[in-house]
Amino acid sequence: MTISTAPDAPTRSRLATIAPALICAAVIVMAWQVYVMVSGVSPRVLPAPSRVIEQGWAHREAIATNATATLWVTVVGFAISLVLSFAVAIAIDFSGLLRRALVPMFVVSQTLPIIAIAPLLIIWFGFGLLPKVIVVVLSTFFPMAIGLIEGFAATDRDAGALLRSMGASRWSEFRYVRLPSAMPRFFTALRIGITYAVVAAVFAEYAGASEGLGIYMAQQKNTFRTDLVLAAVVVTAAVTIVLFASTYAVERIVAPWIEQERRSQ
Repeated sequence: MTISTAPDAPTRSRLATIAPALICAAVIVMAWQVYVMVSGVSPRVLPAPSRVIEQGWAHREAIATNATATLWVTVVGFAISLVLSFAVAIAIDFSGLLRRALVPMFVVSQTLPIIAIAPLLIIWFGFGLLPKVIVVVLSTFFPMAIGLIEGFAATDRDAGALLRSMGASRWSEFRYVRLPSAMPRFFTALRIGITYAVVAAVFAEYAGASEGLGIYMAQQKNTFRTDLVLAAVVVTAAVTIVLFASTYAVERIVAPWIEQERRSQ
């Protein structure tokens, strides 16, 4: 019996998808390293990637502790935002009056500058978890709620009419037709929201916190440790990528038909 060790078609497809991005990132890092070595620029201004990695590893305990705090803020805030967006979107789908009343308010809320609101939240609620969670919720609620609302509205009307003709209730129509059809748009919005969540958590900590990657970067910037600032940035990017990738795993569990449709296309 011959055992094949070649990657299967889905694996090859994924590798082909991410390979250009990896190559591009490698080229940028190599060019950065060469430029620093040739130009002799001060590490306080622009440290080489090798120095960023070296110093990041040397201070890994402090970075890990602050990254854990940021991840906790992100998860709590995003979970609250997820529950709120589902509850509000479902209520709006069942009520045209709520749609006309709330959707314009959601749009207006996006004109509020978070950069101005975050310091006020710190003043009102202190340096604890609450103000940072509020910033994450404010930053992520809109894309997920709108994704669900538009997903519900884009449901095939013929499928809904067929269920109603068979005596199905409004809730049954929602459960078996409208909710599944909204999942592709929802998961697209979810991926947007999870990236916003990490950025919002870091910014909220930057505005004022006792721990977290945001305050860690602010502290290192004040001491001209550009290498540690960049090391924290790399960790932030890594956390974001992991959370972003995890949405695909959740999608395969909750709505496996989306992946099947994606492959068929």
